[in-house]
Amino acid sequence: MLGSTYLEEIMRKLSYVLAGVLVSVNLFAQAVPPPKTQLKEGDMAPDFTLTATTGGKVTLSEFRGKFNVVLAFFPAAFTGG
Repeated sequence: MLGSTYLEEIMRKLSYVLAGVLVSVNLFAQAVPPPKTQLKEGDMAPDFTLTATTGGKVTLSEFRGKFNVVLAFFPAAFTGG
C-alpha cells in the first residue's frame, strides 16, 4: 500500500500542473483580439435574431421600413457591478 505522504506529494504536484495549465489558457485567451467590424456610425446593421423578454424570437429585419430601431450596448447590464 502506498504511504499517505507519497499520495499527498503526487496530489500537490498534480495541483501545480493543473494551476499552470489554467494560467496558461487564461493568458492565451486574453491575447486573442476581438473580431473587427467594418460598421461605422450610420451604417445599416446586419440582420440578427434574439430572444425577446417574453420568450419569443425577434428579428431585426421585421422592423426595417416600419419602425426606427436604436441598438444600444450596455456591458454592465444585468450584472451586480
